[in-house]
Amino acid sequence: MKKVLVDLNVLLDFLAKRENHERAAMVINLCETKVLRGYVAAHEITTLAYFLSSTYKSHKSPNSIINGILDIFSTISVNEKILRSALDSNIKDYEDAVIEQCALKESVDYIITGNISDFKKGNVNSITPSEYLALLNN
Repeated sequence: MKKVLVDLNVLLDFLAKRENHERAAMVINLCETKVLRGYVAAHEITTLAYFLSSTYKSHKSPNSIINGILDIFSTISVNEKILRSALDSNIKDYEDAVIEQCALKESVDYIITGNISDFKKGNVNSITPSEYLALLNN
């Protein structure tokens, strides 16, 4: 079973029904049905909670959404070693470098992200939801 780290922007595409939400939903479904072993970095959950609280005040409780995400994905904890390693990453954006270090910690096959350019200098293969779905179908 392939291991993937799903970047926060893919979760947000799905939850906010942004342009790529259908492909994001398909990737999330593959994780939910255990076709893929899905991971998220722990700090993505806190960022998601902040986004949900500030954006969706009248919708579903952020707690129920976060519980659903935690039911689907395994979390990768962020520790001092990861934070320090991210400082030495070729990836310029620190938050993305932390994502990369989390992916390396769990030996994931891909980071699935809507922003491939963020990870192009990294050491983990990055792929969009559309690209991953096409790869899976071949």
